[in-house]
Amino acid sequence: MFGTSGIRAVVDNWLIQLALKVGLAVGQLHGSVIVGCDTRTSSGAMKQAVTAGLLAAGARSFDAGVLPTPTLAMATTEFDAGVMITASHNPPEYNGIKLLNPDGSAFSPNQQHQIEEMVLNDSLATSSWDRWQSPGAYHDAIDHHIKSILASFPGEFKLRVALDCGGGAASVITPRLLEKMGCEVLALNCTPNGFFPRPAEPTEANLADLMKVTTESGADVGIAHDGDADRLMAVDDRGRFIPGDKLLVLLAREMGARQVVTTLDASMAIDEAGFIVTRTGVGDNHVSEELKRGGDFGGEPSGSWIFPKNSLCPDGIYAAAQLVSLASRYKLSRLVDSLPAYPMLRGNVAADGMAMPELEHRLAACMKPVSTSRMDGIRLSMDGGWLLIRASGTEPKIRITAEAKTEALAHQYYENGVRLIKESSSQPREVR
Repeated sequence: MFGTSGIRAVVDNWLIQLALKVGLAVGQLHGSVIVGCDTRTSSGAMKQAVTAGLLAAGARSFDAGVLPTPTLAMATTEFDAGVMITASHNPPEYNGIKLLNPDGSAFSPNQQHQIEEMVLNDSLATSSWDRWQSPGAYHDAIDHHIKSILASFPGEFKLRVALDCGGGAASVITPRLLEKMGCEVLALNCTPNGFFPRPAEPTEANLADLMKVTTESGADVGIAHDGDADRLMAVDDRGRFIPGDKLLVLLAREMGARQVVTTLDASMAIDEAGFIVTRTGVGDNHVSEELKRGGDFGGEPSGSWIFPKNSLCPDGIYAAAQLVSLASRYKLSRLVDSLPAYPMLRGNVAADGMAMPELEHRLAACMKPVSTSRMDGIRLSMDGGWLLIRASGTEPKIRITAEAKTEALAHQYYENGVRLIKESSSQPREVR
């Protein structure tokens, strides 16, 4: 049921029924639960199904409305658990469920397993009718999140900011926050739209309009969110997309971080930036779990940034304020250009029937790695770089990442990975 970031699937009869069952399971374990959703067309129906399950289980359920995941996570501190209806950066025909603890972290693997067992074993008894209550409303989550962030960033930030919320949940908070910080906001796709006017994932390929607006308007920074605003990616004052690996270093330095937690697919340049670096499997939930054991800042190059002093939920809204603060003191383009970068290639192969032991054997014979990690998929470390091959936790794809000291070597690693995946799979198809 659970991938690297909750439950996600194309919306259909099965997913709606699953939402009801998850609500029943969560309601049996937690007495008070806050529920929110993103802007997808299916989010209202999904939220009602989860709420019905919570109430039938005898729990008290409170509706926070349409809001970002980190905003709901902050409100969850007042409840036993939070349920966010979202498929994050997946296309609009998808939806899903994220389950949150009061500290903002996603449900742990043990908590997820408990929910799965209850759902799959159909051990979902309703409470007696006399314990059922009407759902409540929680209206203050967005205002509380804005107030909390403003307390960390006093003063006026007279910047011009191009902002692309992608029609997602950030539309209801990030424009307001930046205006309250004193910014002139050039809004792009900042009206809630469940069909998403651009693809929800804030990748360079999906942000051409933001880069154009940033350049033509002379904005100091461009900011983009995904569907539920747990992610943030950015464009510098020259209209260039800032790679996530460089953004990780910039935000960590801005936080004054000493210990940084990041994922296996982050650049080796992170290790050269002077931080004490801990690596985890890919997925913000793994970073969040590791931060419980220590660390000043965490994130992954896809745009999830975690500020553990505030919450263990990735917070694209707080990251926006942090980036504005940084841009108010320095030209982002100069900071970006001052950071080292190594050639990195990322891609996907749609493949069924992956034989991982066979693939690892082929990779080792071909690439002769110095070391191999199986923390999350297969990561080969070579003298000149590394290759990571892993199954996506959110889509039916095999993800490939290669980084090396030279362009030629990065392409060699990547192309070898694609070729060997195809040789070890049935019906493979490369997807850039």
